[in-house]
Amino acid sequence: MAGPSGGMAAGNAAVGIPRFVVGVLVLFAIGVMLYGVFMRYVMLPVFDYFDWDPVSFFWVEEMGEAALAWITLIGAAIGVAERSHFTLAVVTHHWSPAAQRVVHIGNHVFIAFFGGLIAWLGVKLAILNASLTSPGLEFSLAWLYVPVTVGGILIGIYAIQAIRDPVIHEHDISDVKE
Repeated sequence: MAGPSGGMAAGNAAVGIPRFVVGVLVLFAIGVMLYGVFMRYVMLPVFDYFDWDPVSFFWVEEMGEAALAWITLIGAAIGVAERSHFTLAVVTHHWSPAAQRVVHIGNHVFIAFFGGLIAWLGVKLAILNASLTSPGLEFSLAWLYVPVTVGGILIGIYAIQAIRDPVIHEHDISDVKE
């Protein structure tokens, strides 16, 4: 499947890097949220008891929302790349391989179109909100829409790759595991 140009290695990196980024972002989001919970429910009463000035943790919610946006959109693209999106083959498994391929291509053309659409809308929203800042951290709100663009581009790329390299699986009841 991999040619002399190393297409398989490039394909693995094209999905591996976003998977690594999502993994790091999940750990980061968990750490940020745990810090926020610890500060709010453990340290804030301590600061109140000793009448100390509390440490500010206003940024936790905004950082968590930003991380969640990146995780969601890049994760959706990874789902397309790994072909783990929901499919319901009620009738198509009875069709010929050629007809199944047509349905497969049609589905992924629609997915690629959707990826392009959300990428385009993400760019428009990022430009529209570039001059606005978040209330707590005062970073540009465009950064909340950049993941829409990145995720849309990745969804489109991965859908086009799925069109170019169709994998029609033959499934039967023995594939179901408990």
